[in-house]
Amino acid sequence: MADEETQNNSPLLTEDRHAEPSSENPTQQASNLAETRPELSLEEKFQLIRSVGEECIQEGELRTLLEKKKDPVCYDGFEPSGRMHIAQGVMKTLNVNKLTDSGCIVKLWIADWFAQLNNKMGGDLKKIQTVGRYMIEIWKAVGMKLDRVQFLWSSEEINARAHEYWPLVMEVARHNKLPRILRCCQIMGRSEQDELTAAQIFYPCMQCADIFFLKADICQLGMDQRKVNMLAREFCDDTKRKFKPIILSHHMLSGLQQGQEKMSKSDPTSAIFMEDEEAEVNLKIKKAFCPPKIVEGNPCLEYIKYISFPWFGKFEVLRNEKNGGNKHTE
Repeated sequence: MADEETQNNSPLLTEDRHAEPSSENPTQQASNLAETRPELSLEEKFQLIRSVGEECIQEGELRTLLEKKKDPVCYDGFEPSGRMHIAQGVMKTLNVNKLTDSGCIVKLWIADWFAQLNNKMGGDLKKIQTVGRYMIEIWKAVGMKLDRVQFLWSSEEINARAHEYWPLVMEVARHNKLPRILRCCQIMGRSEQDELTAAQIFYPCMQCADIFFLKADICQLGMDQRKVNMLAREFCDDTKRKFKPIILSHHMLSGLQQGQEKMSKSDPTSAIFMEDEEAEVNLKIKKAFCPPKIVEGNPCLEYIKYISFPWFGKFEVLRNEKNGGNKHTE
């Protein structure tokens, strides 16, 4: 698939960007596979969706949404900007599968133009799009359920519907002062003190507009994106929009070294990457910060909680008999 896309010079995986691809047939619609998905009660749907987020704004709004809409739209966006670590690969797959199992349609916004604005991959759009295709193929290999997932490339979608997109961006920009926009710089991995380009200052206005452009009911991004998601809710108040996007912010998996609040692609020792060999993974875990009897800030325990248990449903510690033998936890 990736080789064909490279030859065609197109970042799209399918001819129809709005189709809901499956692992066997990318253009197959979700309705054709609905019979294979067990029907959940309203409460089961709520609990499954809620389990994705460390924070939900607001839970009452989420319940109302599920009562009134059969196929809620969830949005998550990402910059294709380098190697994929386990939080992006495995955790995102777990979260997306929970959302689709609960009946949501998930729009994964491949923010190639945003990566270019943020000067990722040296601002080379072709390289950025190659990375985007690499990330999609990893999600397929990991086991992301694609029957209710749409991969949408920002460059393609914005160009196709520019008459809808840019007025939204301008409206967001008009309703916000510069200091409020600068407070959102965290979404790009920047701070208010960084020397920002004009493109990077414009970035939060565009990301806020994405939510409305994609008609998202739920913003399902990491806690590091919370400020711009709140900006979208404030924008609804300012413009008298009736329905605010629900914010479902997932946990940010910490880096392997002491004091690292999240994994960093720029520090290979802080993250396990999806293409790491088994020996590399073992070495990184052995060198990871893991003080005995300390839970707070312990990345190894975070991996068990957010990766091992959700994926395998159990965790086993292999020990010698003199140390009490193996310890099995489910």
